[in-house]
Amino acid sequence: MRNAMHLVLISDTHTQHNNLSVPDGDVLVHAGDITRAGSIDDLDDFNTWLGTLPHRHKLYIAGNHDWCFFYQRAASVARVANAQYLQDESISIAGVLFYGSPWQPNFHGWAFNLPRGAPLRAKWQQIPPTTQVLITHGPPHGIGDLTIHQDYAGCSDLREIVGLLQPRLHVFGHIHEGYGIYHGKTTVSINACSIGVDKNR
Repeated sequence: MRNAMHLVLISDTHTQHNNLSVPDGDVLVHAGDITRAGSIDDLDDFNTWLGTLPHRHKLYIAGNHDWCFFYQRAASVARVANAQYLQDESISIAGVLFYGSPWQPNFHGWAFNLPRGAPLRAKWQQIPPTTQVLITHGPPHGIGDLTIHQDYAGCSDLREIVGLLQPRLHVFGHIHEGYGIYHGKTTVSINACSIGVDKNR
């Protein structure tokens, strides 16, 4: 990133955020699954924790466990005053355009699920072409998306749009066992899941 912007990336904390050791940086990004089962009351402690962190900018999206944002978006956003929520929207920080979206292909009947194909493609087509940091909850197909059952859970249409837009960074979570850094020709992809595979998939 220009001017050596330091990004700190986390995801899928499932109310266990207090157990993390979070380094300092310019921008903290949380790629969804803040809660265990979508309770809006889980957000109060999350917001308090965010307030203790030194990052000047804090961004987050919802994940498939975060039903409160699916059904009570305004009330949920109001509970998290210490960070900026992104749902199919962008924000520019120091000249770097961040875009966040919570959707993923149908996955066990959780929140922010959409059928593969046209419904998801329509969401990805909203991503601005100048996006430099893309934040989604679900992974693209074939990148950090292999489950313990040896299924690829990622979205092919998301992978296609990332290939077309070529953001510098794509951060996501959702598939805990796929955590890690994946280097492409133009985009670095990071599955930032922060707790183990056996918890709250």
